[in-house]
Amino acid sequence: MLSELEASTLARVEKTQTQDELEAIRVEVLGRKGTLAGISREMGKLPPTERADLGKQLNAAKQTLEAALEARKAEFESVALAKRLDGEWVDLTIPSPGVRLGSLHPITQIQMEIEDLFRSLGFAVLDGPEVETEYHNFDALNIPADHPARDMQDTFWLEGGNLLRTHTSPVQVRGMERFEPPLRMIAPGRVFRNETVDASHEHTFYQLEGMMIDRHVSVGNLIYFMKTLLTAIFHKEVTVRLRPGYFPFVEPGFELDIRCLICGGTGCAVCKQSGWVELLPCGLVNPKVLRMSGIDPEKWNGFAFGLGLTRLVMMRYGIDDIRWLQSGDLRFLRQF
Repeated sequence: MLSELEASTLARVEKTQTQDELEAIRVEVLGRKGTLAGISREMGKLPPTERADLGKQLNAAKQTLEAALEARKAEFESVALAKRLDGEWVDLTIPSPGVRLGSLHPITQIQMEIEDLFRSLGFAVLDGPEVETEYHNFDALNIPADHPARDMQDTFWLEGGNLLRTHTSPVQVRGMERFEPPLRMIAPGRVFRNETVDASHEHTFYQLEGMMIDRHVSVGNLIYFMKTLLTAIFHKEVTVRLRPGYFPFVEPGFELDIRCLICGGTGCAVCKQSGWVELLPCGLVNPKVLRMSGIDPEKWNGFAFGLGLTRLVMMRYGIDDIRWLQSGDLRFLRQF
């Protein structure tokens, strides 16, 4: 009986086509509740002499079957490995395709263009810290703690009284403190506002602010530089409007709006259905700001402006949702 079981099991093992079939045979014959285990349990009913002989035969059969099962398993594993290696095979003698070239982010491209433009106009490009003091971000810009204008900028406050800068104007303050007039400077960089994110608002975005301090600077000088800027960026004449605007650090202050280039002025989510996009607040520097930075407003005056780089990029390339710019989606970025 035992020899017949061994022979039939070996034949079944040879005919198996999958590892699952092989495992089923192992459980059936060699498992805890398998055929050999059942025979082993019956050995206690036999006389001692027969029990010893049957035990030897049982161990020999078990070893033979285990060896056959392992050999067949190894064959299956070898075939599977060969198939996997064949699928993963790589010819190492083929030349490498080379490094995949990246590209500059559209915000970086626009920033570099504007920096080149203003350098050609005699402006210096300044940089400053993103973690700012309350003084440089607000007080030195004529925005004291009780000023209503602070409500216009929802701020990320940090421990110790510092904050994430809400604009790049603090860089201009530091420039006025460090350098003597006459001054021409721009300050591009990342800024932060605690705002609800939608198609036209982000909590993290980019600005570029500029300032010119000299003698007898007028609104005419301001308009000249702003028209020069917009013509250079859009490579065409764009429709703009100048309307009065209030900003504590300029007096008088203006809002320069651009007709929406996404919808052509018919109204969309970017322009909030108005047909216009606030692009460039500007004005003549408030004498208080000059005085707080150690510049005599009786001798010097100037203009300042703030440009939303992120919104400018949206207008330049027709991007209808600001969230794309920080999505990290390479499919979007490869377009530029």
